This record gives sequence, C-alpha cells and structure tokens, in this order.
Amino acid sequence: MPAPARGAIAIAAAVLLAAAAGCSSGGGHTAKDGSHSKDGAHGSAPAAAGDAAQPAPAKIVTGPGPKSSYDAQPQPAAGSCHYHYTADKQPLPDPNCTPGAISPAVNQGNINDTICKPGGYTSTIRPPANITGKEKAENAKSYGYTGPMGDAEYDHLISLQLGGDPNDPRNLWIQPPSPGHVPGKGPNNPKDSVETHLHTAICKGQVTLTAVQQAIATDWTTAEVKLGISKGATAAPTAEADADGD
Repeated sequence: MPAPARGAIAIAAAVLLAAAAGCSSGGGHTAKDGSHSKDGAHGSAPAAAGDAAQPAPAKIVTGPGPKSSYDAQPQPAAGSCHYHYTADKQPLPDPNCTPGAISPAVNQGNINDTICKPGGYTSTIRPPANITGKEKAENAKSYGYTGPMGDAEYDHLISLQLGGDPNDPRNLWIQPPSPGHVPGKGPNNPKDSVETHLHTAICKGQVTLTAVQQAIATDWTTAEVKLGISKGATAAPTAEADADGD
C-alpha cells in the first residue's frame, strides 16, 4: 500500500479511537445548537428553577360602563370560583372568575371630571341594591360562601372610585370577612381603606390611574407597596368609598 494511503488510514483510526474514548468517559456530545448533553439527547439543558421570567399580568378588560338602568348579571357556575389567601389570611378573589374590569367612562385625561370630581362621582353610577343583592346571592354560590350574607361584601375588585366597572361580573366578588372579624357585626374590610388611599394618590397626581388599577386587581394587600406609596392609616371610607363593597 502506498505510504500516503497508509498515513490517511492511521489518521482516521486515531480520530475514531479518540471519539470512542470520549463517549466511554461520559463526556457526551455536542448538539448542533452547541448544547452539551450527557444523556445523548439533543437540545439545550433545562433551565434552573426560577430562571424563567414571570409572565406580565394580563391587560385588564374593559366593561360596558355606567348605565341609566342595570340588570342583574349572570354569575359564574356554582362552586367554580375559589378564594385565595395571603400569608396573613386576607382574602383574594379567584382571578379566573374575578380578574377585574375597568369602566370605559374613566381615563387619565378625565379624572378631574369623574373620580376626582368635587362632590363625588360613584353615587351617580352605582347599581341599585335590588340588583346587586340578587348578584351577591348568586355569586355566593359561585364562591361557595356559606357565612352570614351581612358579614360579607359584594365588592368591586377595582373600586368605582378607582375607575372600576360598575356592574361587570368580572369586577365583582363576594368578599368574606378579614381576620379579626366578629360574626354578626357586618363586614370588616381593610380593602376599603386601601382604595381610599389610592384614590387620594391618583387625584394628587402621585400615581397613574392605570398603574393603580393593575396593582389593585393583582393583589389589593400589596398595591400600595408596589406603587411606592406609604401605606395609609386605617380610616373609615370616604363618600367615594362603597358602603356595600366598592
């Protein structure tokens, strides 16, 4: 055999031996995308837990807005909604049933003529009690709430004073009592004070309407912290707050 041919065969044999040694040592192989796999599978190695970016909150839907008259709205199926609770046992709604809905009548450009209007705004758009009472009873079935109805609020997740929709069922939930509640004493809802504080911050130009709506829809207990404003002192709701669950 000519010398050049013998040399080529020797080189090829050396390459094959090196490849075999790499596989037997557990070194794996490199895939076409450059990732290295010890189990022989192609593709990238799984990302470590916590590496994946959290999805941004979904855009809040817009409801039908204020009406001259309201009809009782259909509620989610009985037992289909489930409360969530914070570490200190404050109730949160089921985001699949109550993600929040905003009013098309309120925007950043008209807050001085709507939610920040002197003399009040929410009383002019609030659905009457004979409508919300029917909805509250049906929503209690949706959430499986079995406590005294007088101890729970039919609450606007995004309150009317924050530009929430008045009667979109996606913005209303039966809110159970918070910790420390005395049965039979009516609702004890610290969310009302948070809403009043956020309303003041909007009207003073400290935060934007959209930022507040997103924060309160995500978690009312952390909204003030997320927006970078100090937590307000607990106080009775103002005229713009909702006596039956704003």
